[in-house]
Amino acid sequence: MTLNKACINELNLLKEICIEAYSLNFDNHWNAGGLEWYLDKEFSSKKLESDLKDENIAYFFINYKQKNVGFVKLIINSKLNGISENLSELEKIYILPKYKNMGIGTLALKAVINKVKDNHKGYLFLDVMDSNKCAIAFYKKFSFKLHDTTVFNAPYFKEELKGMQIMIKKIKP
Repeated sequence: MTLNKACINELNLLKEICIEAYSLNFDNHWNAGGLEWYLDKEFSSKKLESDLKDENIAYFFINYKQKNVGFVKLIINSKLNGISENLSELEKIYILPKYKNMGIGTLALKAVINKVKDNHKGYLFLDVMDSNKCAIAFYKKFSFKLHDTTVFNAPYFKEELKGMQIMIKKIKP
């Protein structure tokens, strides 16, 4: 498994894996019309192009055996209530379902943590649905701790799934 930074000339490849990985993992979390709305909001060519041009945002392909099997979106300099500096955010990490439970997610998260270390950040945080017990357990294995709770306030998202945990990890130099 490797993490390969996405470049502007790979916009269409990035859009394809973003839409496929997100849709296959979360299509049943949305009410009618919601998935299409979210995909257009987060993964339109215009949005991805803007993100790729932003020096504070990095997208990575999760590559396994020469195939893109997922992606990561990392905010290099972020903010979180209670911590004002030296913080990165793992905004998105999605893997195609058929590649889950193969250790790829573990390797990808280790690589993300190393990238955060390389950027000399002291903390990494993420949001995870509080109903996603498997993901929460996964992050806890990496010493992420509950920092706060919030709500994913998106239209069309199923009400019973809107609860989120904000988890944070101290990055050792």
